[in-house]
Amino acid sequence: MGLLIRQGEIITADTRLRADIYAEGETITEIGENLRAPAGTEVIDAAGKLVFPGFIDPHVHIYLPFMGTYAKDTHETGSKAALMGGTTTFIEMCCPAGSEDALEGYRLWKRKAEGSAACDYAFHMGVTRFGEETEGQLREIVADGTSSFKVFLAYKGAFGIDDEALFKTLQLAKELGVIVTAHTENAELVAQLQRKLLSEGKTGPEWHEPSRPEYVEADGVHHFATFLEATGARGYVVHLSCELALQAALAARARGVDLAVESVIPHLLLDKSYAERPEVEGAKYVMSPPLRDKRNQRVLWEALKRGDIQTIGTDHAPFDTAQKAMGSGDFTKIPNGIPAIEDRVKLLYTYGVSRGELDVHRFVDAASTQAAKLFGLFPRKGTIEVGSDADLVVYDPDYRGTLSAKTQHMNVDYSGFEGFEIDGRPEVVTLRGEVMVREGRFVGTPGRGVFLRREGAV
Repeated sequence: MGLLIRQGEIITADTRLRADIYAEGETITEIGENLRAPAGTEVIDAAGKLVFPGFIDPHVHIYLPFMGTYAKDTHETGSKAALMGGTTTFIEMCCPAGSEDALEGYRLWKRKAEGSAACDYAFHMGVTRFGEETEGQLREIVADGTSSFKVFLAYKGAFGIDDEALFKTLQLAKELGVIVTAHTENAELVAQLQRKLLSEGKTGPEWHEPSRPEYVEADGVHHFATFLEATGARGYVVHLSCELALQAALAARARGVDLAVESVIPHLLLDKSYAERPEVEGAKYVMSPPLRDKRNQRVLWEALKRGDIQTIGTDHAPFDTAQKAMGSGDFTKIPNGIPAIEDRVKLLYTYGVSRGELDVHRFVDAASTQAAKLFGLFPRKGTIEVGSDADLVVYDPDYRGTLSAKTQHMNVDYSGFEGFEIDGRPEVVTLRGEVMVREGRFVGTPGRGVFLRREGAV
């Protein structure tokens, strides 16, 4: 059965027009005015609505063994929440620990998602060590269609990578045409500062940010960029949080380093005062890099407007209140992460486009198109054109609501954005031609999502 979306205002990263969209099967086959469709076509009236390409979250954690526990979402719950928020594709961090076999870890992550994810998905392959077998395993993983790596300069002793392994990973990535995403904090400085603060009796969640201050992140960006410069590889800084780190990234670009930057929705809207709340209330807002001084938010928004920040993700990592309480008396044991996969698009539209100064095309670009281009999904994903997947979001800009844990679909017992007002919401969300969300309800086929095999960037 075909799908016809009538008279919506179609907005992509570089076009805006009022037209109909017809999809036959899983792909868009026609865009134009007053399109006719065969009998049996599902027709959606989008008059007065905006029609966006399906949004892409380039940085999520679904299956995540971390800090002695596991993230709460499954691929079933996390993907439904994503779709409810207008995200039709996510790229999950596949993060086996340094003590684990990379290829076995990759296969495990794929099994967890297969048949369970309601939206489409891909992976960044975590490289946490570089042993004799690693190069062959990574070549096999790239041949399977996973064309991006992930390295952690932080989390010493768990996911953290040393400089020799970093260099070898980037050399291989350059050869294979693979982009390398990086968590950029200086691991040794974090470890030393944590040790110092705990020895002084500073144990609450409010000390998480001082244990990994802005200069620690800036140093990590500079370090990563230096290795990119030495190898000629392409890089991507994940969840950049502050002005100092941004300056380091821009300085590297000025030297000719191929380096893209991602920020995440918590760093645009939340500040370190949230994590300074007492005990578990503050622990709910512990993530790394940490929430920063509020002055950084304007810097990030301005960089996003200019295009100095390419993408906005979430770093979705849902741990419930009981898990956050594991760090009572020792902030280094608080599982890091804030749930956001369902809220990203609505928050970015509300506080960027509706109430801010973010151009609506830049909104689409940052929340969908750039991720598709950087990670080998464009033009199948990230745009609305003939031949693209029929991943579409009919967005009602007149809707008004408030975010709350009581109404969210993420499998966690709090909202990182409790009480935040939203302007607009996805009214209809389609995935490859099937309606998955309608008027705030999931109506699609569970497990419809497929693994996306990717090549290099556009």
